[in-house]
Amino acid sequence: MNDWMVKEIIKRALEEDLGNGDITTRNLIAETQEGQGLFLAKASGIVAGLEVSATVFSCLEPAVQFTAFIHDGDEIKPGDRIARVEGKMSTLLSGERVALNFLQRLSGIASKTRNMAESIKYQHAVLVDTRKTTPGLRLLEKYAVRVGGAKNHRFGLYDGVMIKDNHIQAVGGIQKAVSTLRQKVPHTLKIEVEVENLQQLQEALEARADIILLDNMDSESMRKAVEIVNGQALLEASGGVNEENIVEIAKTGVDFISCGALTHSAPSLDISFKIL
Repeated sequence: MNDWMVKEIIKRALEEDLGNGDITTRNLIAETQEGQGLFLAKASGIVAGLEVSATVFSCLEPAVQFTAFIHDGDEIKPGDRIARVEGKMSTLLSGERVALNFLQRLSGIASKTRNMAESIKYQHAVLVDTRKTTPGLRLLEKYAVRVGGAKNHRFGLYDGVMIKDNHIQAVGGIQKAVSTLRQKVPHTLKIEVEVENLQQLQEALEARADIILLDNMDSESMRKAVEIVNGQALLEASGGVNEENIVEIAKTGVDFISCGALTHSAPSLDISFKIL
């Protein structure tokens, strides 16, 4: 991850929570009081975001000691010790909620991703994420997806070409959209086209799209699409992907399965922070 960007995200989160100071802690805890805090798992899952949580505390107190007992990507179960923090008591109390928010959120994404990625590990298809992320947290959430065992799709509108339905409508057709982009974007960029039916699939093939996204197609249509394409382009299935249907989708033979739910619908993993 980009350390500078991560610190900026953390600083914004701390400013949001602390404002001009932690009123309760400032008036209750002596500045010189030292302490220790422990992160404990309260649910089973995959941990992600340990370094982010450590940085929360170091932003408040550079000398704080953060000791992780496990690594990002490890499995945890209720009662497991995750990490210990040592430093000023005021630092521990003022930083715990922001640190927990990041750790729980990223661990929840990693856990959901691991469950879905494991379910298709013997299939050809690769699970990828989308841009359906929490504003301002995309860098961290896509990191959690990688920790969970899936791959990242494009990070933003700037690093990948994808012609979606509204582009096609605005330009006047798949062929025109693809040919225009071929002339204007670097040859090193692949061009992906979103299609909604087999007729549009054929148009995308004739336009020589590199990747074709099958949007909200049923399994039978996806199987036919795989037969029609026959290796001429990469195929990505998208739309309504969940734990119940991902295996069926993978068995159609598509190359990628993109799932927005990895980031927009993953529940936070239950983790607590206790002062020792």
